Amino acid sequence: MANTEVMKKPNIEHSNPLSRTLLQKLDYDQLTNCMRCGFCLPACPTFRETGVEPESPRGRIALMKAAVDGLLDPDQQFIDQMNHCLGCRACEPACPADVKYGQLIEQTRDAIEDHSPHSLPIKGLRKAAFKGLFPHRSRWKLVGGSLAFYQKSGLQKLARGIGIMRLFPQELREMEGILPEASSKGVVERVGTFYPAKGERIAKVALFRGCIMDVMFAGTNVNTVELLSHAGFDVYIPKNQVCCGALHAHSGEMSDARELAKKNIAAFKALGVDYIVSNAGGCGALLVEYDHLLHDDEQWREDSKWFAERVIDVSALVMEKGRIPSFAEPKADSEPAVRITYQDSCHLRNVMKSSGAPRQLMRRVGNVEFVEMKESDRCCGSAGIYNVTQPEMAGQLLEHKMEHANKTEAQYMLTSNPGCLLQMKLGIEKHKPNVPMKAMHIVDFLHERMVSSK
Repeated sequence: MANTEVMKKPNIEHSNPLSRTLLQKLDYDQLTNCMRCGFCLPACPTFRETGVEPESPRGRIALMKAAVDGLLDPDQQFIDQMNHCLGCRACEPACPADVKYGQLIEQTRDAIEDHSPHSLPIKGLRKAAFKGLFPHRSRWKLVGGSLAFYQKSGLQKLARGIGIMRLFPQELREMEGILPEASSKGVVERVGTFYPAKGERIAKVALFRGCIMDVMFAGTNVNTVELLSHAGFDVYIPKNQVCCGALHAHSGEMSDARELAKKNIAAFKALGVDYIVSNAGGCGALLVEYDHLLHDDEQWREDSKWFAERVIDVSALVMEKGRIPSFAEPKADSEPAVRITYQDSCHLRNVMKSSGAPRQLMRRVGNVEFVEMKESDRCCGSAGIYNVTQPEMAGQLLEHKMEHANKTEAQYMLTSNPGCLLQMKLGIEKHKPNVPMKAMHIVDFLHERMVSSK
């Protein structure tokens, strides 16, 4: 049971500046709620890989508390341990004390960024990404158009042919090789800002279109709108919505994450919708916690609660609230079943608590054999940009994931998050399963098999 007594922060004059900031920003109640029971250990991917206590949630919380209590001066090793966490939050469902580890790791990284040890080039890159790109929809359209030109004009083929890609780190070369076709035209440019329900309307919903989703997976956003329409929902897509702020929050840029949250809350609140729909587990997990993100802001407290209460994953909304569309049945008795498996999005499963709905929907499709993959709930190693910043650990996790994936002999590997989808595409490309396998967003798989109702 969680400790309900409010614990006072220690009254210590820290000589270490990072310790002072940690004392200011960390939720001391959550630090003291950890009972050191160890239930989180087998749930933690980095601990399972290393067997080292500081690589576990319990170990990281102990380090945080030691720094706050003045027992440890947080150094580069402390920072490395915090950055080595995937942020998958698999420890939270396993914790009997309901410790909010995800909030603690974000608060710690926020404190670390206040005393950033980054080199000038890295600082410049972070500023360009977090302040110059992510908050601006028009700049994402420019990125999408530039990537599309690179892919379709022959420049991509030329760059690979003359060896330019060898100038980049291996993990970036590998990622470039599996990128889907980009576009400057997102879901609004393709279907507009409103798409009516097919048949009688059940509810009024709004789609959170994301930033990377709307550049690299715009087709998935369109398919999401059409799936929702067939399920009985009027779909609105606010044009003035912005990035969810998840990568900011995970990277210690909490003030920027809060500003993005306020813009999104204002955009969606103006529509007065019944549900706010996410098709990306990583985005949805922060959207559903906007109330925590802004809990100290009196002006936004009530509106952030309104917003968070309405956030739901597309599979859960269709399965639990909608009219489930008809999906294609077998064309003939002799037609072999399509074998599929599913990789859970960590944030969808551990934060949004939605793992059953995608599986239930997949089983509604005719002529499909669903095979549960061993450890489908384990992180694949994507974790936002973790596969770029921590390629060694991400690679180890992907190796294990593909071992389990190959044993399913599935023809389709489905998932519900763009980062997971790219990571699974990379795994398939590197490991070449004996049975040809295709990674696909669950929405695209369902849409492809949906019986059109006119």
